[in-house]
This record gives sequence, structure tokens and C-alpha cells, in this order.
Amino acid sequence: MTAKPRGRPPHDDLLTPAEWRTVHAVQHGLTNRAIAQARGVSLDAVKFHVRNAVAKLGLGSRAALRDWFRAPKHSALARKGGAVANDAKITKVGQISRTVTDIKQAEAWYRDALGLQHLYTFGTLAFFDCGGTRLFLTQGEQAPGAESILYFYVDDIAAARDALAGRGIAFTHPPHRIHTHADGTEEWMAFFADPEGRPLALMSQVRA
Repeated sequence: MTAKPRGRPPHDDLLTPAEWRTVHAVQHGLTNRAIAQARGVSLDAVKFHVRNAVAKLGLGSRAALRDWFRAPKHSALARKGGAVANDAKITKVGQISRTVTDIKQAEAWYRDALGLQHLYTFGTLAFFDCGGTRLFLTQGEQAPGAESILYFYVDDIAAARDALAGRGIAFTHPPHRIHTHADGTEEWMAFFADPEGRPLALMSQVRA
């Protein structure tokens, strides 16, 4: 009788699911420590996933990982492919970001006092619907500033990124998946800056 191989079976994608989650968190701008806290894992585990991803992808550093882009093989974005016509067109402002000092207090105020529809909260991030435009609250250590990030909704974030890059726009963060909902819908974002250096973003929801 042949003994079964020990350990987890090999994955049929470039990276394991844990490595993909870590890569996308890195591309979203999180530090290793912040990723560990958000994922509920050890700092050493995050460093291990980063090292593995850098090695598997043939990249030179963690910094190079931030500019690398490819959709996970089994993601909704990869399955969608290039089926959308005219998919590089910006259709609307999808999300506005505001910084708060206390996410629980802010969540209660926007929901109960202001009466906005609370969509979901995870960690120090809370989301509300504001007449079809999403309000994104994030807890920061410093006092909130006056600037807001404008998130432009697109049907195909990969095609839109390529189209804008072709027009000379430099992206600070490549397209990366930030959340997967219970129904399998994926949230993807990519960040760039306006001529004054203020951050802007593309966002896309890809249904499973």
C-alpha cells in the first residue's frame, strides 16, 4: 500500500490562497504588522507568505511586489476575462473615503444619527450607502484631514488600468482584491494620483 504524501496538496495557481491574501494586502499599502493584525495571524506568518510570493514570482523585493499584477486563477475577475465591451469607460463615482479617529463611534453616528444605510464593517473599516455612492470610513491614528479619495467605478479594472496607464497615468498600487463577500462577489481597487499628488482610485465589483 502506497503511503499518502504528507502535508497540504499543491495548489494549481501561482500562489496559495493565503499568499494571494497577503499579496493583495501588501498592494493595498498595509505593513506586515497591520496585515498580521487584520488577518489574526503571527507577524512571522505574514513575512513567510511575503517571502514565498516574492520567490515564486521571481521578484526582487517586497517593493516590487506592490507593482506586480495578475488576477488569481480562481477569482471572479480571472473568470470574467475580457468579455465586457467598452470596459475602460468610467461610469460614476463609486466611493468616497473619510478618516475618523474612532470607528465604533463614527459607525454609530453615521448609522443612527445621520441615518445612512450601514452596509458592513470589518476591523477598522466601515461602509455605508449614500444614495448609490458608497461612503468608506477608516480609523486613523491622526486627526482626520480635509481631503477625500475619489473612487471611480469601472466594469473591468484591469482594462481600465491599462487604458489609463497608456495615457501616461502612473499607478501607485496595481489592481488588487481587498474583500470577497459571502456571495463570492469580489472588491478590486487600484490607486493613482492627480497632478497635485492627491490620491484617486479605480474600483470594481466582480460577481462570481
